[in-house]
Amino acid sequence: MSRLCIFVFAAIFSIALLSAQQTQTTQKVTSYADIPAEAAKRVNPVKSTPESLARARKWWKLDCTMCHGKDGDGKGDVAASMKLTPADFTNPATLKERTDGELFYIIKNGHQDMPPEGDRIKAEEGWDLVNYVRSLSKPKEDVEQKP
Repeated sequence: MSRLCIFVFAAIFSIALLSAQQTQTTQKVTSYADIPAEAAKRVNPVKSTPESLARARKWWKLDCTMCHGKDGDGKGDVAASMKLTPADFTNPATLKERTDGELFYIIKNGHQDMPPEGDRIKAEEGWDLVNYVRSLSKPKEDVEQKP
């Protein structure tokens, strides 16, 4: 009798685990085309200010640098060790065709191998991150050349 119980338990556990894995797989955004149109059309309500960028920089250092790299070039330590190739946000062409709404959706819900931030961040913090990611491709002013 105990072997039968163990077998039944193992079978039920395996089915539940398979079901959970399938649910996670179907929820993962695999391409930009999978982003709902209404999410892509969302407009960033947070202005890109020094304050917004400073708030986002904290999240970037905490959660994003390990894969996307300190400067957003896609050369983070974890990405390299996992043989992942995140986008190079320092290249202006990378996000040229992406809306702020798409970026926000990806930050909140994940994309391909990138895990979602989900409810860990508030909406304003997500929009701050959109501003920050956009800022990574902008030319850095050379302080030494200023009079």
